[in-house]
Amino acid sequence: MNIAATGIPDPYSLNLDDLDPSDPALFEQQAHWDYFRRLRDEDPVHYVTAGEFGAYWSVTKFDDIVFVDSHHDLFSSEPSIAIGESNIDFEPPMFIAMDPPKHDAERKAVMPAVAPQRLVELEDLIRSRVIEVLDELPVGEEFNWVDKVSIELTTRMLATLFDFPYEQRSKLTYWSDVAVSGPSAGGMIEEEERKRILTEECLVFFNDLWRERAEQPGGSDFISMLAHDPATRDMEPMEFLGNLILLIVGGNDTTRNSMTGSVLALDKNPQEFAKLKSNASLIPSMVCEVIRWQTPLAHMRRIATEDVELGGKTIKKGDRVVMWYVSGNRDEDAIEHPDEFIIDRENPRKHVSFGFGIHRCMGNRLAELQLKILWEEILERFERIEVSGEPVRVHSNFVMGYKDLPVILHAL
Repeated sequence: MNIAATGIPDPYSLNLDDLDPSDPALFEQQAHWDYFRRLRDEDPVHYVTAGEFGAYWSVTKFDDIVFVDSHHDLFSSEPSIAIGESNIDFEPPMFIAMDPPKHDAERKAVMPAVAPQRLVELEDLIRSRVIEVLDELPVGEEFNWVDKVSIELTTRMLATLFDFPYEQRSKLTYWSDVAVSGPSAGGMIEEEERKRILTEECLVFFNDLWRERAEQPGGSDFISMLAHDPATRDMEPMEFLGNLILLIVGGNDTTRNSMTGSVLALDKNPQEFAKLKSNASLIPSMVCEVIRWQTPLAHMRRIATEDVELGGKTIKKGDRVVMWYVSGNRDEDAIEHPDEFIIDRENPRKHVSFGFGIHRCMGNRLAELQLKILWEEILERFERIEVSGEPVRVHSNFVMGYKDLPVILHAL
């Protein structure tokens, strides 16, 4: 990426004190890499004093990120995990933005939906849907992989996890996009409109599902689990909405963008694709490498609960602390050749994409399983997936996402 061509300042032309990597345009234009490289080299625990999202500590090194993420007693998740503050009083509580003991109880309520035994039960369904979607794709004609494959597969999975009306499953994708498009993460939807959509459309729809499931014996879907578990069955509406947003976004954006990122990564690195074609047993390792290389969520935010020393700096009680996962995954001191996409790394699970500690992504194994099955079936059908144009990325400093990836399939 030629930073000059984007109109974005070269980070090495700025005073270090003025460096703020939170501009969503940096991520949309893929101009953020040098910003984080300079911060890792010169000021890995960096205080941003002003900017669109106000003052915060920017943490960019792998080990420092692990420290912050693993010490929930020192760094609180409440009241939000996004870098900025909402412009209006609309911050639906969700368990990822809670501390123990409430966090633990609410997370435990929905964990069975993605537990190992449940994944065994879901595997055949996931594979049948992957086969159906791939077999309907046009070969030799350009199409948008994001719409035809990534969104379609993840939306079908979401519908299953929520036992959501299947013919209306596109609502889940829409609400997920709205949820992560507010100004607190650099999105483009005005906060008043975001609030209206999520409360008047999403919450109203799910309230009907809640009442229906509460009157039935407990099921294996998220709504049934929330409606029947003692820790969650008496939630206030806004807390229900917050947990809905968390589960929808967690099951949608991260997997969907890793699916797209895997196609882009293997197209950019044909030698790695050649390895994969010659040895399909590398698929699980490749999946882990994609999740590191793509880093589906760029950051998470915390609040210091007391004065803390980190990287030679004193973080004061009450300060906002932003862990840049996207930077930690490119830390040369933690990962060998981090800018390279290498599917047979010695330790491919060494990344920070899923987080650490009590907030580690609870659906990580489901995400890996979906990607694994997708690539098993791709290799059975296609000689190559050619990326035929430049990807179009979302305008966000939170979701490392794609709007469009034009591709052409080449049959075996």
